[in-house]
Amino acid sequence: MQKFDVPIEATTSSLEALKNYSMGITIRREKGDAPSIPFLKRAIELDRDFPLAYAGLATRYVNLRQPSLALEYATKAYVLRDRVTGREKLRISATYFRAKGEEEKVTQIYELWEANYPRDDVPHNNLGVAYGFMGQYDKALIECQEVVALTPDDVTSYQNLGSTYVSLNRLDEAKVVYDQALTHKLDSGGLRQNIYIVAFLRGDAMQMEQQVAWGAGKPGDEDVLLSMQSDTEAYYGRMSKAHDFSRRAVDSAVRADSKEAAALWQVNAALREAELGNATSARQGATRALALSSGRDVKVTAAIVLARIGDISRARVLLEELEKNYPTNTMLKLYWLPAINAAIELNKGNSSQALVDLEAAAPYELGQAGTFINYLYPAYMRGQAYLLEHNGTAAAAEFQKVLDHRGIVVNFVTGSLARLQIGRAYAMAGDSAKAKSAYQGFFSLWKGADPDIPILKEAKAEYAKLQ
Repeated sequence: MQKFDVPIEATTSSLEALKNYSMGITIRREKGDAPSIPFLKRAIELDRDFPLAYAGLATRYVNLRQPSLALEYATKAYVLRDRVTGREKLRISATYFRAKGEEEKVTQIYELWEANYPRDDVPHNNLGVAYGFMGQYDKALIECQEVVALTPDDVTSYQNLGSTYVSLNRLDEAKVVYDQALTHKLDSGGLRQNIYIVAFLRGDAMQMEQQVAWGAGKPGDEDVLLSMQSDTEAYYGRMSKAHDFSRRAVDSAVRADSKEAAALWQVNAALREAELGNATSARQGATRALALSSGRDVKVTAAIVLARIGDISRARVLLEELEKNYPTNTMLKLYWLPAINAAIELNKGNSSQALVDLEAAAPYELGQAGTFINYLYPAYMRGQAYLLEHNGTAAAAEFQKVLDHRGIVVNFVTGSLARLQIGRAYAMAGDSAKAKSAYQGFFSLWKGADPDIPILKEAKAEYAKLQ
């Protein structure tokens, strides 16, 4: 151990493999996920039966939006779990069930781990993530604060703590956390993404530009930041610019041999098109995404896209595949399948059934939902269901949730569209003053928007009738 300078304990037949694994851990703490991957892959080349190295790669690929690859590595680790120590087995099992999306088991394992090894940072960190998935941010905050105290030299600790503050709309505290990380000379793509989010919520365009520039040429980081900028452009209705950034994000991910990530950026762009009323573009984008990758999260988002634009038969096919292939995935069962079913019913004009479907998602709708998207979709669609029922007061309450939780919705286009939707709700409820104010707020956000967006044309026609 002294000769090879490896402070990390892990079961392997090769000291050289252990050294590379240890370097991977160190690099991740200082620079994030992507730069650490070559060291873990080298560790596996040296020892093909190195369970923790496989588990480490699984964790990194989860964070880099490649869940299919993450499950592949997590499964390899899980098969080898009987040859490791008790603590390693806990890590491997938790990683495996996280990759499968079985959040109840993940939480149980980390709670057991935390009870047996209270000074270990891993269970605190990952319990914080698990609680965030389920929208339990107060519990997540306690865990994330403990992690920073235990590992002040780990950039991931600061990322997760700051992200939890953002979800709670506590932006000043999030900024302090990110500044502390940089002061400690810690940096990563995840940290830069979080800094970008705070900058967006504060309206700091220069800071956002700086983060996108930081990501230039960095595989695994560049594509994420480009896609985030595409969402920002779309948030303000600048769709020509949004299309360009999405294209660049997809191209960057493909160059980095991350087709699943590329598909996610493609289908995310398709989802925006669906919400804006561009059905043809949305359908084409979903089709291109599925051609790039058949991963779980790609199918989830594509199913929502197709349901939103009325391509119900294709949406149902994907829905059935998801139900069959991921029967134990917690957030899929409790959040996404109900949301997809609700989107189908909404498009059919069946508001009452949509509201019934969305009841299952209500306890988790503020959470991260275990995928790369959330955007408070159940509340947004519930508001639309109430509009269909001509219940303006109830609709306004749902759209207000979207406006009140900007740290969750962040820069997705539904965040700005909620202003329009709440204007519609107030108009339906007979409150013309609030309706006009909401429409004006939407038009102010979209003052630089492309003029040919279908939903913008609708909004202008509706506003004219209020005068």
